[in-house]
Amino acid sequence: MDRSQTLVNLAIRYGFLCLLLGLIVFFSLATNGFAGPRSAAFIFQSVAITGILALGVTCTLVVGGFDLSIGSVATSALMLSAYMMVVLEQSAFVAVLACLVMGAFVGLINGLLIVKMRVPDLLATLGMMFLLIGLQRIPTEGRSISTGMTLPGGEVAEGTFSHAFLWLGRHRFDFVLEDLIPVPVVVFLIVGLLVWVFLELTRHGRLMYAIGSNERATALAGANVNRYKITAYMISGVMASIGGILLAARLGRGDIASGNNLLLDSVAAALIGFAVLGAAKPNAFGTAIGALFVGVLLQGLTMMNAPYYTQDFVKGAVLVVALMFTFALSTRKRGGGH
Repeated sequence: MDRSQTLVNLAIRYGFLCLLLGLIVFFSLATNGFAGPRSAAFIFQSVAITGILALGVTCTLVVGGFDLSIGSVATSALMLSAYMMVVLEQSAFVAVLACLVMGAFVGLINGLLIVKMRVPDLLATLGMMFLLIGLQRIPTEGRSISTGMTLPGGEVAEGTFSHAFLWLGRHRFDFVLEDLIPVPVVVFLIVGLLVWVFLELTRHGRLMYAIGSNERATALAGANVNRYKITAYMISGVMASIGGILLAARLGRGDIASGNNLLLDSVAAALIGFAVLGAAKPNAFGTAIGALFVGVLLQGLTMMNAPYYTQDFVKGAVLVVALMFTFALSTRKRGGGH
């Protein structure tokens, strides 16, 4: 009996990592070039922006919340940065700063709605999502932003994306893979490390976990619960803005439809993270692995010429499996299994 319990615990703890390794082996054998460095670099590039957004979602999950507006914040940052440079002819620094301030402000409004107005987090962030989707389309009447476009007033936009801004999305570092490491991947790794250190190794991070576990007890212990919850949503907004900035820099235009899948992919990565190493809680390392898992899965399916319309189904199936791991572990913990 003890041996069977040990095997089950090992399966719950390491099963998802084994599944990831199994996918990599399967796609490497089933397709040509999947195991090559270029394919690996493409996978990391494809998950970098999603991973950054997922880390923002993770911060809200830690305090027992949820941010549905993160995808619309990212696309708003994409459109705002393009508008600042192409229409208003501002520098890359001003455009990036404006996007970061916008993300923090949206997170602040979300947080205030939730902790001061007592609006449920799903409803508050859902309302913000629709507000931003509409707001980002108004200045250009729903059109994408590019140099030479005709504005609603009849003027022609003559500004351009600066080389410094495009560097953020298109430059590749020459470490060991011959110019195969894009800037967004480096940003993702740095942001992921910072979020992990903050949540796991600092007093503030531990208090945020405590709020998510038992908000009332944490408040009675003297923590400013409202301030931490607002901070979590502000972090989420800034993360989304960083993702939008990197996406705009990679595209070189304000594409109104480019962020359609950001919300679903980032939420999937954050929730998959619950199952990594049997954590059964939101965590930065698990979120990064979740984003990588989604990237490996989609890259492998693409290289196997799987129909594009099957991808959402596969992502949903993976998410269900991840949640099965998560709640199986939680049930065993409540039942006294270790």
